[in-house]
Amino acid sequence: MSTEPSLDLPQAQQARSRLTQQRIMEAGTALLEEGGTEALTIAAVASRAGVSVGSVYRRFGDKDRLIAALQQGMIDQFRADIIRRFAPLRADPAALVAAAVAGLTGTFEAHARLMRVFITAGTTDPAVARVGSAASIDAGGVFRRFLEPIAPLVDAPDPELRLDFAFRLVYGACMNRVLHGERFESGRPLTWRQLTDELAEVACLYLLGTSSR
Repeated sequence: MSTEPSLDLPQAQQARSRLTQQRIMEAGTALLEEGGTEALTIAAVASRAGVSVGSVYRRFGDKDRLIAALQQGMIDQFRADIIRRFAPLRADPAALVAAAVAGLTGTFEAHARLMRVFITAGTTDPAVARVGSAASIDAGGVFRRFLEPIAPLVDAPDPELRLDFAFRLVYGACMNRVLHGERFESGRPLTWRQLTDELAEVACLYLLGTSSR
C-alpha cells in the first residue's frame, strides 16, 4: 500500500448489490481483525463473503482501494460512536470531563482490534497514516467542542491548549493500550474501566483542579 487510493467507488444502487457490497466490507473487516493487512487478499475476501473475485474487483478495484474503504468505514463508525458516547449523566464540569474521557476510551475499546491493524499499517504506509492522522485531529475537535462549556473554568493562560493536551493525553494512553495491552509498561494489570477512571481523575485535576470522584 504505497499510494493513497481515491475512494470514488461506484454506488451500489440495487438492494442485492448493496447487500453484496456490505458482505464484502464485513468479510474484509473480519480478515483484517484476524490477520492484519497480510491476511486480506481479494481472493480471501471473495471466499469469506461468498461472492466471486470479479465482484470484489468491480466494486473496489484492488486491495489498496478495498483497504482504504475499510479504513474510512472504521473512521466513520469511530466518529459516530464518540458523539454517541459523549453523554454526561450530570451537567457539572467534572461530569463533563469524565464523560469526554469515557467517551473516548469507550470508543477505542469498542474498535480496538481493527484500530490496531490500521495503527500498525500506518507506521509503514504514509497513505494510511495520513488518513488516520486526519481522523485523529477530527476526534480531537469533537472532544474539545464537547468541553467548550468548561473552558472559562480552566485556570490557565491558554485554556484551549489545556483542552488539546488533555485530549492528547487520553488519546495517547488509548493508543498505547490498543497496541500493547494492559501489561506492556507495568506488571500490574489495569482494565479499560480502571484506565478510564484514572484518566478522568487526571483530566479533572489538570483542567479544573478538582477530583472527578
